[in-house]
Amino acid sequence: MALSDDFVEQSCGGSRSSLFPYFPIRSLFCASIGGNIGKSDEEVEFGSLKYFLLCGVGGVISCGTTHTSIVPLDLVKCRIQVNPEKYKGIIQGFRTTVREEGFRALGKGWAPTLVGYSLQGLGKFGFYEMFKIFYSDVLGEELSYQWRTSLYLAASASAEFFADILLAPMEATKVRVQTSPGAPPTLRGCAPMIYRNEGMTGFYKGLPPLWMRQIPYTMMKFACFERTLEALYRYVVPKPRSECTKQEQLVITFVAGYIAGVFCAIVSHPADTIVSKLNQDTGSSASAIARKLGFMGLWKGLFPRIIMIGTLTALQWFIYDSVKVYFKLPRPPPPEMPLSLRKKLEAAGKS
Repeated sequence: MALSDDFVEQSCGGSRSSLFPYFPIRSLFCASIGGNIGKSDEEVEFGSLKYFLLCGVGGVISCGTTHTSIVPLDLVKCRIQVNPEKYKGIIQGFRTTVREEGFRALGKGWAPTLVGYSLQGLGKFGFYEMFKIFYSDVLGEELSYQWRTSLYLAASASAEFFADILLAPMEATKVRVQTSPGAPPTLRGCAPMIYRNEGMTGFYKGLPPLWMRQIPYTMMKFACFERTLEALYRYVVPKPRSECTKQEQLVITFVAGYIAGVFCAIVSHPADTIVSKLNQDTGSSASAIARKLGFMGLWKGLFPRIIMIGTLTALQWFIYDSVKVYFKLPRPPPPEMPLSLRKKLEAAGKS
């Protein structure tokens, strides 16, 4: 049943979301800037289908390019995880790989990385923006502000669930190319081999541990980024966001992204190790690999992954925000307490 017009009119001037017509629109973000985050003369309308599609394009560009650019580091990291006796560290891992296979080997897996993480970026960022608005509309303006961290966590987890379904086949192919001796070294050679030998199961058997790795990672990536960005503007940046140039805002985005990336790497690393090992040992299960590796074994390769994911996350947020600027997408500032909630707290003597 649709909500009453009076209820809708209390949210952002009475407009309804074109995507979610039965919920009040943009509650959390209306609180940020007085309800005025609709369409300006040049901007794409916030919450429109075009807005979500362009956010998805931003995700494709940010995730596809950044993950592909660090394939050599990712290759060494995966080899440390699956064969720590041979690959004992970053420098030694690079040396061993180049000595045995040549410099070209450092690019192994670039094609499935580009395809897979572009698709993942489409789902990750596009669905995040969608779920963030959806959950905010469900909660309403005041609860969206009070529970904003939970809102970020829920929206990012929901988005990553679907994004990983897009990523899983290419992730399985990438790890097989990078870590399995004798595997075809290209996407067009390895993917058909997996399908012939294992069917679709070969592409998706790593999906549950991929969810275990990526969903906590993405929850930390988005929630930590959003709250870090909010804290930077509140406590560190010496002037309001509205007075910062777009270039200054992008630098702050990069810093917040790097901080978030460090935490992302830590919370998702054990599952990342299991995914790498699972795609190498075709007959193993995630639980069997975890028991075999033990607690310390699950943390092999953490340092290179912190470097990789910290840089990766910072660049992704920087590129994503730059794409938003380029396409003139609305970029709401960090949320502020709604006036109605402020009045309630003042009346209760809590503010």
